Amino acid sequence: MAHQAGGQRSALRSVPDDSEAQSYLQDYAAVMEAVPFPSVVVDRRWDVVLANSAFASLFRGVTPHPTAMPGDNFLRFVLFHPDAASVLGEHESRWCLPMLAHFADTVERHGHDHGLQAIRREIAQDPIMEAAYRQGLPHWVRAVGEAAVEHDGAVRPLLHPDPRWGATDCRIVAETPRTLRELGCTRLTMVLREPRRPGASRRRSRDRGAASHLTVVPTPEA
Repeated sequence: MAHQAGGQRSALRSVPDDSEAQSYLQDYAAVMEAVPFPSVVVDRRWDVVLANSAFASLFRGVTPHPTAMPGDNFLRFVLFHPDAASVLGEHESRWCLPMLAHFADTVERHGHDHGLQAIRREIAQDPIMEAAYRQGLPHWVRAVGEAAVEHDGAVRPLLHPDPRWGATDCRIVAETPRTLRELGCTRLTMVLREPRRPGASRRRSRDRGAASHLTVVPTPEA
């Protein structure tokens, strides 16, 4: 990863380079480190600003990638890293589509952002993902409503490398204090649930060899 867990990036592109902001982020990193669940602070491009040790542990098994490491940009990891499905259960339907929906909403509001434009170009270079983004995604968003772009409260499957957790679920909890919001950042914590039963674990493990790019746009789950 590009930075140490609980630390901060050497060049925060969306955070003002002033001593008070940097001091706040250092103290906030200490708060995050006290949380036992994976927790990350991202900007609107999903560039990772802060991440705790539990977040690093969740993704410790992923192989190096030049542009899509989870500790650099979490959106790029979900969409483009070949190992994403080895950690994110039901990768396409439960992670890719919600992230694409959130990204599309962000692009609509901040289309001038060069970082967002770069991700959009990378999506366009993959014909299957581009078709999902332009054609399938709008139908999916209409079907599921506002929940499509809201991460807070979503329950999503994980395949944790720690055998004490294994195949499990996490509830994503968004807690963003005023100062982080003013810095253009959002904090997301993956609250892990009890591990699944062995039979369910085997079913979830089938996702481990799945391709990281979208192949279908499934109908929304009830």
